[in-house]
Amino acid sequence: MNDGFADRADTLSAPSRSATAVVPSDSMALARLPKALYVGTGGHVTLRCVDDATDVTFRNVPSGAIIRARASHVRAAGTTAADIVAHY
Repeated sequence: MNDGFADRADTLSAPSRSATAVVPSDSMALARLPKALYVGTGGHVTLRCVDDATDVTFRNVPSGAIIRARASHVRAAGTTAADIVAHY
């Protein structure tokens, strides 16, 4: 398969090279640090960014939105959105 991006650096603004479903958890961190989160079914998303010590809630995130935050955690408590996908 020809990869038109093979000669480019993998930066935060580069297209994702992989993706995985996110299972919100109040105790476990994400397995890998994503570039962004895709929200399939809208609602609230409570997360912790990698450089922060506290959580933040993104309220009323619409379906199909991308949250451009490097989240270390996506919390179950406070998250009403569903079908969240981490982009790497």
